[in-house]
Amino acid sequence: MAGQVSLFGIRHHGPGSARRLVQALDDLKPSAVLIEGPSEASELLPMLADPEMATPVALLIYAEDNPANASFFPFAEYSPEYQAARWAIRHGTALRFIDLPASDRLGTAGGGIEDEMAASADDDPISRDPIGVLATAAGYDDGESWWSDVIEENPASGPVFAAVADAMTALRAESKPLLPREAAREAHMRIEIAKAAKECDGAIAVVCGAWHVPALAERRSLAADRELLKGRPKAKIKATWAPWTAPRLARASGYGAGVVAPGWCAHLWATRDGADRGAVWLARVAYVLRDRGHFVSTASVIEAQRLGTALAALRDRPAPGFEELREAAIACLCGGERALWNDVAAELLIGSGVGSIPAATPLAPLLEDLQRQQKATRLKPEALERALTLDLRSESGLTRSTLLHRLNALDVPWGRLTDAGRSRGTFRENWQLRWEPEFAVQLVEKLIYGSTIAEAAGGRLMEAMRSATELGTLATQVRNAMIADLPRATEFGIAALEEKAALTSDCEALLAALPPMADILRYGEARAGTVEHLATLMPRIVVQAALALPYAARNLDAAAAGKLRGAILAADSAIQLAQLEADAVAGWRDALQALLRDGQATRLVAGTAARLLYEVELLTAGQASDLLARMLSPGTPVAEAAGFFEGFFEGAGQRLIHDAALRGAVDAWLMALDEEAFTANLPLFRRVFSALDPAERRRLMDALFERRGGGAKGYRLIAGAADIWPKHQARVIELLKSGAAR
Repeated sequence: MAGQVSLFGIRHHGPGSARRLVQALDDLKPSAVLIEGPSEASELLPMLADPEMATPVALLIYAEDNPANASFFPFAEYSPEYQAARWAIRHGTALRFIDLPASDRLGTAGGGIEDEMAASADDDPISRDPIGVLATAAGYDDGESWWSDVIEENPASGPVFAAVADAMTALRAESKPLLPREAAREAHMRIEIAKAAKECDGAIAVVCGAWHVPALAERRSLAADRELLKGRPKAKIKATWAPWTAPRLARASGYGAGVVAPGWCAHLWATRDGADRGAVWLARVAYVLRDRGHFVSTASVIEAQRLGTALAALRDRPAPGFEELREAAIACLCGGERALWNDVAAELLIGSGVGSIPAATPLAPLLEDLQRQQKATRLKPEALERALTLDLRSESGLTRSTLLHRLNALDVPWGRLTDAGRSRGTFRENWQLRWEPEFAVQLVEKLIYGSTIAEAAGGRLMEAMRSATELGTLATQVRNAMIADLPRATEFGIAALEEKAALTSDCEALLAALPPMADILRYGEARAGTVEHLATLMPRIVVQAALALPYAARNLDAAAAGKLRGAILAADSAIQLAQLEADAVAGWRDALQALLRDGQATRLVAGTAARLLYEVELLTAGQASDLLARMLSPGTPVAEAAGFFEGFFEGAGQRLIHDAALRGAVDAWLMALDEEAFTANLPLFRRVFSALDPAERRRLMDALFERRGGGAKGYRLIAGAADIWPKHQARVIELLKSGAAR
């Protein structure tokens, strides 16, 4: 005898729908539960009952030959489909998905859940937003409020599923014909329902989106439905469970079937059997506010509850809903300050929960390896940003850092490195962590490079090294391989670096390779790896760059000069950091000296070279003064003089403040200028010195005017400056700022 079919139209991720569905299943006691979902993933449904499975989670289904072509099917604890599956497993009832196989979607070019949502949003307002149409008919401004009042937040019981079916039947009678894929989906579900009805003697419960209920209740011939399914696309797929995040259940994340406030939905489900839903929510708001350091009294919470109840009564709502409780919280708990509410709204309404899946879940190898390493390193994926500081001297810090660097090499940016450097003589890294569900798909895509995180990261970097055209890019990839502890990729990259460096004569390319190479040598102190090859290669590249620099610095336009200047500064820092042998360093500084003697060298670059030589005491204060006088002589074109002055002094504010000899030399040169030359160069002086921040300007003025005994003696620009300085300080800074604006 065929089983009796009962259709339950629900809203995806609706806590009220889930509560009423569980009640209906308890009353019906079906022998089979059929759920709208990809039919080939039915065998994974029993895993939802595993104690290690914690929502939110998602079915991840991807094309075997193209893992990037994937779909997620998320489940929250308050999702009706999740609760239906748990009910069936708990009662030993037959359970399966009945929707079109996911291969139908993934077999279509550009398939995916977002594409489906976009395709279904045609010009028919009824099929696009059926709940919104019902809400308008009921006198509501939006479908969300109407559905919340009738289903999600309505504590009363009643024949809700029958009423929803009637409403959808009336709407579908007025709507336009379905898109071909939607028609095929409903045909497939009807076929599966008919098959289950023949197999089962008892009642059959069908859980589906409310929109589909009228179509699934229709009596149509199996032949007609099978005809609709002919020629549908197919693909070989794989399916597994993957952790999901609370923020990605929100509609604002771009998830078409998402809810406005996942945190509020979770609260509705958690308090489904209690009469104190509003009080519990307001108590949670108060807790979060207090945790942020705001004072909230218990009396204010009581007043907020009263206000929420009064607002619900005024608006003729069955109970205080989210809007009423939010307004009550702002008025009574936030002192009327909406900004205070906005400060805690994300934590309350969205949340930061990340689901977890059982260890026995059949995963792609890279996902399995990541799960193992997350447990080993005690790095729990979280949906909100979290700061993490790692000390690379410790084994745990180094292991965590290595994992995060390997994931970055796989284009899975779970961690974003904010800075890395020495702190109190130790190596330290600062990270910002944030887990996104899409990282699972990105890892599946990288299976072509290997079956473990280490193997795949090495393969991915080696592929990038083969295609690198710039020496600096290649050196950066070698650095990435070393700090990710990938010896094979590191050796491959160093060999490629040696070969490319030998064939490169471009000065900027050679200079660009030095900073990442210096980083590699520095990290060699804290990480395992061989750097001997690099320790001999870097000096050779320095020598090559030094030979090419004088020619590369000639007759450049402003943009090219600025680019070369930046490369020189970065390379000089790298040379000092790497602590190279004296011969290589001497060759580099000889090249800087050559720029000062070369009349064709672009003055911005020459000024930068002069400053670097002065900083290492290869140019004395007197020599610097003479050089400035020569480079900024009246016969020098203003543009060239400006370039040298800027190259020498930009970024040298601290040097001028603390180096009395240089400050005196500059002062002497300025005093030697006649009035006409000084006036002609005044815009230049303003532009350079206006780059100092206000604190540096003030300290420089203090030094010049002998405050705290650090200034130049006998300063002649302003007589008695030490006495009148406090009066004019603000005016001087104002003038400097106005010069910067010009």
